[in-house]
Amino acid sequence: MSVKAVTSLTNPTVKAVRALHLRKERDETGLFVAEGLKNVTEGVELGHAPQILMFGRDAGDHPLTRKAVAATLAGGGEVLEVSHDILAKVSRRDNPQAVVGVFKQRFAPLDALQPKSAAVWVALHRVRDPGNLGTIVRTADAAGCGAVILVGECCDPFSVEAVRATMGSIFAVPIVRASEAEFAAWRGGWPGSVVGTLLSASVDHRQADYARPALILMGNEQQGLPPDMAALTDVNVKIPMRGRADSLNLSVATGIMIYAVG
Repeated sequence: MSVKAVTSLTNPTVKAVRALHLRKERDETGLFVAEGLKNVTEGVELGHAPQILMFGRDAGDHPLTRKAVAATLAGGGEVLEVSHDILAKVSRRDNPQAVVGVFKQRFAPLDALQPKSAAVWVALHRVRDPGNLGTIVRTADAAGCGAVILVGECCDPFSVEAVRATMGSIFAVPIVRASEAEFAAWRGGWPGSVVGTLLSASVDHRQADYARPALILMGNEQQGLPPDMAALTDVNVKIPMRGRADSLNLSVATGIMIYAVG
């Protein structure tokens, strides 16, 4: 196999990559798009060979691009040198990244997690905003968290927006999906603290007694933790609000809790 030069927007591979902006297409194919040489390189270095690799002419001689090309071809993938117009259409941006990779989605099974392998873990209940989710995955990677567990109907961690926000951490942090019932049953065997942030809590997040491994359970952007999820926590804390704002962005609050617990 070799690198193909493509300039037509009607090329079947180009059309297939553009379609991955739709969740239906991602769900059906099990694929997702990662934009930028940094994101693609993170994937390659962590053993994820691209199924499809696109790059602009100016990026072709970069040593990391060449490494990504070699990994894609070695894995039986397709490599295209494409025009700026194709990169713009694929990315839906006027100033697109010069390298775009298509990778297989990977979810870790809930029952395969080893709680004592990390000090801190994150569970998100019905998170709605892909930017928040991606930022939380990036923060979890930076802090060495064991996994990010998505509970209930959450936004897609492999959407273009979420993957952009992870800055490559989508390849480094195990992502798990679970229903509320599956999570509740699994949580019953958790060996440390299950930590929730609640408006009704009286303990400052910096003063609580956390038993590690600690599992941080965060609610969604609009409602926080509903009663059935709050009932699963055994340590409840609050992050003090000292100004006029009465709440924090979900990704900011989760980041504060990750480092408070860890």
